[in-house]
Amino acid sequence: MTPDVKLSLLDRSRTRAGEPDDATLRHSVARALRAEGLGYHRFWVAEHHAVPGIASGSPPVLIAAAAARTDRIRLGSGGVMLPNHRPLVVAEQFAMLEALFPGRIDLGVGRSLGFTPPVRRALHAAATDTFADDLAELRAYLSGTAPITARPRLDRDVPVFVLATGKGLAVAGDAGLPVVVGGPILSDDALGPMLDDYRSRARAAGGEPYVIVSTDVLIADSPQEARELALPEAWAMAVSRTTGEFPALEPAEPGREMTGRQRTTVERTIARTVHGTEDAVAEQLDDLVTRAGADELLASSSTFDRAALADSDARLARLLRRH
Repeated sequence: MTPDVKLSLLDRSRTRAGEPDDATLRHSVARALRAEGLGYHRFWVAEHHAVPGIASGSPPVLIAAAAARTDRIRLGSGGVMLPNHRPLVVAEQFAMLEALFPGRIDLGVGRSLGFTPPVRRALHAAATDTFADDLAELRAYLSGTAPITARPRLDRDVPVFVLATGKGLAVAGDAGLPVVVGGPILSDDALGPMLDDYRSRARAAGGEPYVIVSTDVLIADSPQEARELALPEAWAMAVSRTTGEFPALEPAEPGREMTGRQRTTVERTIARTVHGTEDAVAEQLDDLVTRAGADELLASSSTFDRAALADSDARLARLLRRH
């Protein structure tokens, strides 16, 4: 990774088996503090509702807690899901955060709905896709150009980022906004052309294209140790595909019995995780950043062993300093 590429962390407040949710949130705040000490550019948190494996359903609250404990690192959402909220309320929340912690707040927004049908019903999720309109309304409140004034009124902008795949890339481009890209699209042969189209749209809209790639990254002393760090998340994904419920992380069990379908999911999830020794991970990330023409890497890794995760975060930060 070149020094021109910024390095950031996304923490999803992943719960651990046998641990209360409130401990998970305290660990998220502690991780933000460590990330600042390691020199990371941003620390973002996520939004998930009624998911057993994730403790945070309210990014603004967790951002405030992390911002109160840190001094310099940028804090933000990866992201707030606009279909779950009124744009005015989101604008008010992030304007308040920016007023309290000036120059340190980012607003990443996405279009995902709740994880299961009961959650979507509880969120009163709309059946129609109004993301582009909601995004425009949100930005109008933040810029002070809406019919009503969101308070507190600021004399500076809150940076807005769009979490996108497929159609979302076009929405981000047409809005002239930075984009965050992650998931299976990163290994798609069409990634380059899709990002080229995004950049063309962003420039046409008068914006400055900015691409953040988000992927899981885990670093250890050996390939086998790194694989074992990836296993808890991969197993949780396999369970979710079997039961429909995304569970808390469990300790790695390399010899765990699995169905054929579960093993396929585990291997596919591990394959999408950038993992290995520092040298191996550096090579993989260089390739990803080059293919995407990325301006920033947002690492979204998690594992059951918190000490190993902290060590992996530190090793990843060292990669940038090596160049």
